[in-house]
Amino acid sequence: MKSKLILSILVVAGLFSCKSPDVREKSYIRSIADRVARWQIAHQPEVIHHDLDWTNGAWYRGLAEWAQVTGNEEFFTFLKDQGEKNNWDVYYRLHHADDICVSQTWILLAEKYGDDSMLERTVQRLDSARAFPSTAPLMKNHPLGRDERWSWCDALFMAPPVYAAMYLKTGKKEYLEFMESEFIECTDSLYHPEYKLYYRDCTKRELLEPNGEHQFWARGNGWVFAGIPVLMDIMPAEYEKRDYFLHLFREMAQAVLETQDEAGSWHASLLDPGTYFQPENSASGFFCYGLLWGG
Repeated sequence: MKSKLILSILVVAGLFSCKSPDVREKSYIRSIADRVARWQIAHQPEVIHHDLDWTNGAWYRGLAEWAQVTGNEEFFTFLKDQGEKNNWDVYYRLHHADDICVSQTWILLAEKYGDDSMLERTVQRLDSARAFPSTAPLMKNHPLGRDERWSWCDALFMAPPVYAAMYLKTGKKEYLEFMESEFIECTDSLYHPEYKLYYRDCTKRELLEPNGEHQFWARGNGWVFAGIPVLMDIMPAEYEKRDYFLHLFREMAQAVLETQDEAGSWHASLLDPGTYFQPENSASGFFCYGLLWGG
């Protein structure tokens, strides 16, 4: 099921607009995903963000999943080159969840190539973050809490899979405990139990859209809705907190389905599609992946 992550995100825009009766054929889907991946690889030198930035980290993870599904060594070679070029490092902020997103791919590559030296910088970062824990409040409008805590919902995609995978690899339970503590605290802070959706961060709790509804950002909720399956696919079936995550996922699925439009897409603000009338393709990709995983 993990393979549907890259598949959904790469091709959802094309599939929504395509009238061909063959859009569900595997060969057609693969051709679209391969074309998108190769275009991005060819244009990677033009990307303005650092190789280790979260934007590239999320792209690498999706490409790694797609390479595993298709057995495409060309894609693996690109990812390995990116890792070697950057000494298998992570980005610069010690506690920022975004800055270890890239480690999700380094972990997959270390497993493929049997080379744990690819993970030395990842281990150093996780150990340093634990050795020097942040005491900042979990608030996005706090000068330290904005970067040092998982104070925005996107963080629940970026960091948890890294901590979970490294817990299983090293047996260090402190990685798992840290991930659970931060995930649950973020959820308690931002998840609305009535609407079954996440505020993007604490600054959005009181904001209302032009139609009077709460502001629930589609892509932010997409990160969470996709992140839970990624996390659950890492953890073993006997994981003791699996029910917590699955219950949260099932609750969100209800809200996700209720906010889908008649054409099958979602909009930037989930409860005010009239104001944000254009389909939001990144959120739609994440939601499709999550629904496919849970189906």
